[in-house]
Amino acid sequence: MEKRIKLIINPNADMGNAWRQAASLKHIAEDHGAPDWAGTVYPTHATELAKQAAEEGYDIVVALGGDGTVHEVINGLMQADVAKRPMLGVVPFGSGNDFAHNIGMPSDPQKALSSLLNGTPRKIDLATIEDEHGRMEYWNNTVNMGFGGAVTVFSHSISWLRGFVMYLVAVLQTIFTKFIVLDVEIETDSETIDKKVMMIAINNGVREGGGFVTGPFAKMDDGVMDLSLVESVSRPMMLYMLPFFMQGTQEKFKQVSFTTFKTLHVKSDNPLWIHTDGEMFAGFEHDIREIKMTVLPGELEVLVPAE
Repeated sequence: MEKRIKLIINPNADMGNAWRQAASLKHIAEDHGAPDWAGTVYPTHATELAKQAAEEGYDIVVALGGDGTVHEVINGLMQADVAKRPMLGVVPFGSGNDFAHNIGMPSDPQKALSSLLNGTPRKIDLATIEDEHGRMEYWNNTVNMGFGGAVTVFSHSISWLRGFVMYLVAVLQTIFTKFIVLDVEIETDSETIDKKVMMIAINNGVREGGGFVTGPFAKMDDGVMDLSLVESVSRPMMLYMLPFFMQGTQEKFKQVSFTTFKTLHVKSDNPLWIHTDGEMFAGFEHDIREIKMTVLPGELEVLVPAE
């Protein structure tokens, strides 16, 4: 029996290029039956479409877009009972495509669709994030508070660049215009940390921002999330450290520390600028100062290229 497949495309992904690329995928999709296509037309629409696909009994839901589209689709799938939850497929159409990279998907959309439709299921961990007002989301790749949150705000305002260069420009904007030190208390299931930091990076996958390796030791199926803290440093030191974050070798700096957790509670004296999978959870205009997270081991099946 052929599996029922739903393809959810964000036509505005990658500065509007996703819609043009989608035509080249039609013949690949049709070789695997007659999958249904749906396009998003407003924010969080992909969440609604994914939830509906689960309720209608689809076996596979494919997110065609960037990390934000994947994030929305997963939040829709997670509203379905485990027994009825479709497998997730990802075709990278976005600017960063970090989640697709972290699960081993080819960067070429045609190769990615073909490889996932002929791929194998892999269970990955997810986690929840909840603020002090009770607002909750699921996330799958990375969360960044402080420095990384500010980078995401700036990246969303850059329309003349794409990919890693866009995020690099946003990093430089953050260094020179949003220099902030967070006074935080962090409690995990195994320790309490009380210190001043510039960045709180939380990783399920190793990469974010189109190529910054903020979680060099992260594994998506080990039942924990990786927590990395960057203590307060000067602007020149931040610039010096950048190449090491691109290579994932930042552990050499004494101002960078790593640990893992199953539950996390962050309290801050300053507002927390937060992105979840590249989507803004709390921007410059918000006053979020408390966050809780819980890891959900092996919660979602994702189609990855067959070995």
